[in-house]
Amino acid sequence: MTCYNIVRVLAPMALLTLSLGAQAQTAPSGGANMTFFITSVGSGKGADLGGLEGADRHCQSLASAAGAGNKQWRAYLSTQGQGAVNARDRIGRGPWQNAKGDVIAKDVEELHGTNNLTKQTALTEKGEVVKGRGDTPNMHDILTGSQTDGRAYAEGEDMTCGNWTKSGADGGAMLGHHDRVGPNDEAWAKSWNTSHRSRGGCSQDALRGTGGAGLLYCFAAN
Repeated sequence: MTCYNIVRVLAPMALLTLSLGAQAQTAPSGGANMTFFITSVGSGKGADLGGLEGADRHCQSLASAAGAGNKQWRAYLSTQGQGAVNARDRIGRGPWQNAKGDVIAKDVEELHGTNNLTKQTALTEKGEVVKGRGDTPNMHDILTGSQTDGRAYAEGEDMTCGNWTKSGADGGAMLGHHDRVGPNDEAWAKSWNTSHRSRGGCSQDALRGTGGAGLLYCFAAN
């Protein structure tokens, strides 16, 4: 084979190698580096998540399927009553980033202040955008049971669907809008964690009725 022919054979291979290398350098960080996501699916039983333990297992399972199972995942949920738990106290110290490497917040204070949580950054564990207001179906209502600062509500009106064990017509849960959009420009309508209470109970149909699907925020706590 002449030198000319050798060059003709090797040149395309070299270009292919360079192309693949460039793609690898520009590829998203992926699940291995992900420390925050919205669940791509809910429990299927409305707000009955099996308590905090069941919600954490759901986060862990989805994270594992996405290649991030080596982290300790926690659902961003508060509980009420004796031994009440604050969502902000169970998600670690941060920083948190999505499946594409976008940083949501560097710490707990920024998360509950001026964060980078939007429809474009609050992605699922698969790196997909969650449908919001104006999409079909609207799925922007995310279960939180929390006040704006990430702390639990006092006993009284049910804000956690019986600490995440109810799926019927009674009870209710506080919801946040992951897309930061609501029916008006008031602060509550744009809140990612404290927008409004569910209406009609804790069932899947009740959550769907106000624009939800029983989805959760999940954070890596370590």
